[in-house]
Amino acid sequence: MLNRDVLLKALSAKARRHSDVTELLQQPEIVTNMEKLRTLSREHGQLAPFGHVHAEIVQARDELEGARELAAGDDAEMAELAELEIAELEEQLEPLWARVEELLAEDDEMSARDVIVEIRGGVGGAEAALFAGDLFTMYQHFCQANRLKIEVLNSNVGEMGGFKEITLEIRGKDAYRHLRFESGGHRVQRVPRTETQGRIHTSAATVAVLPKAEEVDIDIDWVKDVREDKMRAGGPGGQKVNKTESAIRLTHYETGITVHIQDEKSQHKNRSQARQILVSRVFDHFRQKADAARAAQRKGMIGSGDRSQRIRTYNYPQNRVTDHRIEWSLHDLEGVLMGRLGEFHERLRAAEREQRLELLAEELMREHGAQ
Repeated sequence: MLNRDVLLKALSAKARRHSDVTELLQQPEIVTNMEKLRTLSREHGQLAPFGHVHAEIVQARDELEGARELAAGDDAEMAELAELEIAELEEQLEPLWARVEELLAEDDEMSARDVIVEIRGGVGGAEAALFAGDLFTMYQHFCQANRLKIEVLNSNVGEMGGFKEITLEIRGKDAYRHLRFESGGHRVQRVPRTETQGRIHTSAATVAVLPKAEEVDIDIDWVKDVREDKMRAGGPGGQKVNKTESAIRLTHYETGITVHIQDEKSQHKNRSQARQILVSRVFDHFRQKADAARAAQRKGMIGSGDRSQRIRTYNYPQNRVTDHRIEWSLHDLEGVLMGRLGEFHERLRAAEREQRLELLAEELMREHGAQ
């Protein structure tokens, strides 16, 4: 259990922000600005649990202080009753303090955001593309089970099926919270369709889960900050080549990040989707850069989101899926590929919570301990 005085200071700061956002949402200039209204409404919803538990703790502590004053008084009968009330209030506070720890440990302003998910076939050629297709199907099932809407923004089909790469937008309640543990390297061990001698091969795919950026997050000047190239789109083997330059490639000068979209016949739609993806990639780039001061600590964190980190292996011969971050396996390959990722995510959240509490204790002492 973290220091409670420090916990209360951190909780009070969240509660004050909740009160401030409540007032802002009532201002006419906010009500008429849909972007700000949406952003503040989401923040208000995220802060609401902090406001509620803060009110409960403040009330219980006030009552506890009053009961202790009575217990220290000269009236023996009242003192006895006060002692009983003190025991009840202290017992009542225990789960509230635990709730504060839980809220602070899981606090992530990105949790409620929609996400951009990029799946890319890696080592393994055609087999890697097929595996990327399997991952896409797995996330389709997962999103359906969690009432998340999925839209394909861009795709590059593999020679034998699957995808060399595919980019998705996933929308819905707590989309980033649901999917953030999927970011990283996925590996499959199985006999490929192209294998004639029954040998097991290892292939890989990477998944990047990016919280969707908004106008208030990052400001990009599409004339000064980005180069736009127009080109003709083409299908596999040169098929379905457009006679018009509908494909769009955007390059962000400062970061070198590029996005190429050719799925839509409309240049306008391709440009819109490319910008959407580029903004999220650039936002994610600077968000990770801002965390560099704690990079050494976060390297070992469960939710680091490093796409180069190998996170999971899907072993077909053994009907086993292993998550390497928590060294835990589940012998239900078919179920996992049908989107049943709940057991993995629950264990990952529990492991991350313990790690975050350790960092949180240090951060809160630095931010609030000396105040």
